[in-house]
Amino acid sequence: MTPRHQRNLGRRKFLFALGGAAVAAPVVAAVAPHALAGPAGDGNSVKAAGALPLTIVNNSGAFDNANVHVYVVGNQDGRQVRLTPDGKLAPIALSDNGADGFTDYAITLSGGETRITLPYMSGRIYVSLGKKLKFKAVTDGAGNAALQYPAGWVSSDPNFAVIHDCAEFTYNASGMFCNTTMVDMFSVPLSIRLTGAKDQTTGTVRAGGRAAAFAAVKQVPEFSRLVVDDTRVIAPGHGLDAGLFPKDYFAPYIDEVWSTYTGKDLKVTTNAGTFTGRVRGGKLTFDGPGQVSFAKPSTRDVLFCDGALAAPNDGTTGPVAAVLGAGFNRSTLISSAAQPTTGAGSFYQGAITNHYAKAMHTVNEDGKAYGFAFDDVADFASYIQDTAPTGIRLTLTPF
Repeated sequence: MTPRHQRNLGRRKFLFALGGAAVAAPVVAAVAPHALAGPAGDGNSVKAAGALPLTIVNNSGAFDNANVHVYVVGNQDGRQVRLTPDGKLAPIALSDNGADGFTDYAITLSGGETRITLPYMSGRIYVSLGKKLKFKAVTDGAGNAALQYPAGWVSSDPNFAVIHDCAEFTYNASGMFCNTTMVDMFSVPLSIRLTGAKDQTTGTVRAGGRAAAFAAVKQVPEFSRLVVDDTRVIAPGHGLDAGLFPKDYFAPYIDEVWSTYTGKDLKVTTNAGTFTGRVRGGKLTFDGPGQVSFAKPSTRDVLFCDGALAAPNDGTTGPVAAVLGAGFNRSTLISSAAQPTTGAGSFYQGAITNHYAKAMHTVNEDGKAYGFAFDDVADFASYIQDTAPTGIRLTLTPF
């Protein structure tokens, strides 16, 4: 599979179009939240065959089925929709709000396995434990009915006290493209199995891994405040915005990268070719298939892979930005002048590194996770795809 940082960056218009915008309130999803875009440029000739069985399995061991609530929400053909328990799509409507001001789109589990028919759409599969989530139907800037999604990293969010998490997907005629995600936070261990041309599984947290991830993040002083009791661990970018994480955490490392590549070359290889860069005039400037340059990023830019590290879908700046973002988060930019590095053993070795992402990878059985926006660089994300899918299975794995 071609590394996603070497393809079109359709997954993100930016990845944080929803998550990164939430500051003090839930956010209206104008596009499928964090959902993967279909790989139109991959040249797949096989076509998916319509409705797909989606099976939900509760192996959490901590909550019975009556206390597990599932929501399938997202977009189809430019309109916001949600999936009903009988596998039909329904448009979001303001009249869906109940007396409490929120919708009730929950699908309750039944028996050992719950099977739902999934039509073509892009979006998220949310699960909440113990309590239902409070999604609110609102009017967006264009006057259309839209949905406010949970922002579990915002203390004022009505869902802040609810244990919940999600997986992301796009299902269309080109196939199924899906992932588990810790980009915003980590709360519920979820595993995805995708069958079809291949039988693939990703996102499986090892036994005791949830507690181990919480403990690993908590033991690093700068990251410790990201752990919210036994409810979730907030990603450090959101923690920074909430005043829970140092705004200058990466500054010494960023300064060292700028100093290092003032005197020698940094090479970044993408599908477009190899770019050679040095710091000139305060900017890290690359020549090669095209000339691209980057101002010195802030800690927030590194954590969100945004700002000075924003990645436009242009085939040149975008892929180089993705590789740089991964190198900063994995703290490999100084140890290797040839990027991207592909050996996981070299990742997260510096004292200044993304310890949150490190913990997410450590507790996953296959070592893959979406701990930051460009964790797909060199294929280290918990992402799988199939152009001829026959079924998708989301399992709540043991706490």
